[in-house]
Amino acid sequence: MRHLLAALLLLLPPLAATAQPSRDSLTIGLSQYPSNFHPNIENMAAKAYALGFALHPVTAYDAEWKQVCIACTRLPSLENGDATLETTPDGKPGIRVTWQLRQDWKWGDGTPVTAEDFRFAWEAGRAFETGFGPAEFYRSAYAFESGGPHSITLRFDKVTYDYAGLGQFQPLPARIERPIWEADKAGYRVRSAYETDTTNPALYNGPYRIAAVQPGAGVTLERNPHWSGPAPAFNRIQLRMVENSAALEAQLLSGQVDMIAGELGLPLEQATALQRRTGDRFRFHYNPGLTYEHIDLNLENPVLADRRVRQALLLAADRAQIVARLFGGRQEVAHGGIHPRDAGFDPAIPQYPFDPARARALLDEAGWKPGAGGIRRNADGEALAFDFMTTAGNRTREQVQQILAGMWKAVGAEARIRNEPPRVFFAETVSKRRYGGAAMFAWISSPESVPRTTLHSDEIATAARNWSGQNYTGYRDAEVDRLIEALPLELDAEKRLPLWSALQRRVATDLPALPLWHRSDAHVWPHWLEGVMPTGHQNYSSLWVTQWRVR
Repeated sequence: MRHLLAALLLLLPPLAATAQPSRDSLTIGLSQYPSNFHPNIENMAAKAYALGFALHPVTAYDAEWKQVCIACTRLPSLENGDATLETTPDGKPGIRVTWQLRQDWKWGDGTPVTAEDFRFAWEAGRAFETGFGPAEFYRSAYAFESGGPHSITLRFDKVTYDYAGLGQFQPLPARIERPIWEADKAGYRVRSAYETDTTNPALYNGPYRIAAVQPGAGVTLERNPHWSGPAPAFNRIQLRMVENSAALEAQLLSGQVDMIAGELGLPLEQATALQRRTGDRFRFHYNPGLTYEHIDLNLENPVLADRRVRQALLLAADRAQIVARLFGGRQEVAHGGIHPRDAGFDPAIPQYPFDPARARALLDEAGWKPGAGGIRRNADGEALAFDFMTTAGNRTREQVQQILAGMWKAVGAEARIRNEPPRVFFAETVSKRRYGGAAMFAWISSPESVPRTTLHSDEIATAARNWSGQNYTGYRDAEVDRLIEALPLELDAEKRLPLWSALQRRVATDLPALPLWHRSDAHVWPHWLEGVMPTGHQNYSSLWVTQWRVR
């Protein structure tokens, strides 16, 4: 009997070959929940990550920071004839650009994505009361044409160096969204099907569709049966939003999540500490990129209206020490919103090394004198004090807040910490400019992206514009406006450099926002997952999910 059992065991396949678990689903941990799901309203990292699985743009930047076609057949160019220089009806230099769409591109109910879906998105964006952003795209694209269901043409009233890309302009299923919009254009922001019928498969055209949502907690994505591109590896992807980073780490360790997205996951210092504790249990990847951590200042607050005060706050902040102690030197101190790897970066712009003596001198010069309790006061007896907000539950940001508040108090400025959950902080407080003093968060951009929406005076978010625009500081400067308008019009990359330099110098002097650092994202993956491709810019790794594979 013993010999017979041994013989039978020899006939069985090796245990290792049969013990591999079936992996038809993937659970991803994120630190934020989207404030809404409409692709053309508000830019929020959590939404961009979630919709990367479910919606495909026409063009995008890849991991090499090169613009590529996603849902088009080729990038338009002056050379291939898909872009043509012309004169606008009012006599200005313009450009006509045509994109040929993939004919197999369909919404999740099997309906083809057509030019009419783009036409509606363009019309809604052109109506200022809708509140789409960035508004400048819709203002510049003055005419929409179509040569058929799979061809779209936009005519722009200016010739810009990035004319081949459509950026964040997404098609919307016109048969669903147009009636809602026409019934109430101003209320469309909250009445669209993306808000009221989020799990409708006809809203999505990527490899996945949103199948379920748990407000504030999670999003379930399932395969889009009408997706005609490469098949994704998983039948289902669960996004689990955990706004407290310590709780997010605990869910990873307990196996409740398989991976943590670097774009919106663990702060760098928490990830490096986790790696030291867990050894090779997970794969860690640190990816530097175009995520710019900063502090927006509300320039309508009289305390912050004087740029000498803003300069003093930056001089009093020992950012190099924070980077060294919290992040192990893995993040680069920022001197402005332009990344050193980006083509337009100028290393010679004004910089603000830690100098509390100079900070005190500037505050003295601005009329803020030392007062009781160490807090400075002006001639009217008003205290140099302001609210300081960020996303509640982000342990590192809250640590940074405490450190900065202490550094500022050392020079006589009081920062009153008051935080909110990310979905409230972004959707209500920041986007509607309701923060009283300082708001710490991050911008993420595409390569060589002109910061029009955050710095141009036309982009100041107001109720009259239904809060379109992302100039949340209220910054106004005619020379900055001029440079922002001139930059995209210069097609020669070398000739753009002086414009980039002048813009950076001006903004670095005025400091409507305090630059902190250029972030490195910490991606945490299981060893069995391959093919995740961090990009370091706003076209997140989720957009390339069809390359993900189980090893």
